[in-house]
Amino acid sequence: MMVKQEVHDIDTPTGTMRCYLYRPDSEGLFSTIIFYSEIFQQTAPIARAATMLAGHGFVVLVPEVFHELNPIGTVLAYDDEGKDKGNQDKFTKALEHHDSDTQALVDFAMSQAFCTNQIGAMGVCIGGHLAFRAALNIDVVGAFCLYPTDIHSNTLPANPGNDSLSRTGDIDGELVLVFGKQDPHVPSEGRRLIYDRLTETRRKFTYLEVNAQHAFMRDEGDRYDPALALQIYQQAVAFFHRVLR
Repeated sequence: MMVKQEVHDIDTPTGTMRCYLYRPDSEGLFSTIIFYSEIFQQTAPIARAATMLAGHGFVVLVPEVFHELNPIGTVLAYDDEGKDKGNQDKFTKALEHHDSDTQALVDFAMSQAFCTNQIGAMGVCIGGHLAFRAALNIDVVGAFCLYPTDIHSNTLPANPGNDSLSRTGDIDGELVLVFGKQDPHVPSEGRRLIYDRLTETRRKFTYLEVNAQHAFMRDEGDRYDPALALQIYQQAVAFFHRVLR
């Protein structure tokens, strides 16, 4: 399918959130994927990924995850300055504010004439964490989480007992988690902690470890693995076609 793009500014309890929308350029109703970016917000690789997903028959929403902390339209560079600013934002914004952003995105999708009421979430890096977190929302029926950071370490601001690992048992939707074995941001002990919590709480999940580094899906930089990325995208598309009926 060909894809068209739109830009929407959505009201949230913590301010205006810019959201980039990608959808099939054809008539019909389509399920929605909320696609959470890395700390750098909507870079060119994120935009290309969103376009690819939309071309498989989904409405894809890419929010600016740190909209409260940056001017609208901010995109951070893949350099030390961008990484430092993105990490500063990551450790500043509370998970509760990400939750209210997710609710605003759900409400927005539900109000669009071209969207069904079926909503999923996907993300990379901190976006993988936010996709996992989004599955706490009763309207998010499935989440595909790519190398989600900071779940195992509880290093993002949150009220006591409201960190994502502690809330695992409250997730009703189906989850897919994909980790790189050579990812230093989520070591084997952290991955095991997440797997054990999902198992103990009897969540419905698929867990996959691949021989890859952090950000192996990003089609810029020397950590990109094109063949593996294609394989994982195919799994993600199949997952969403199944759960977003």
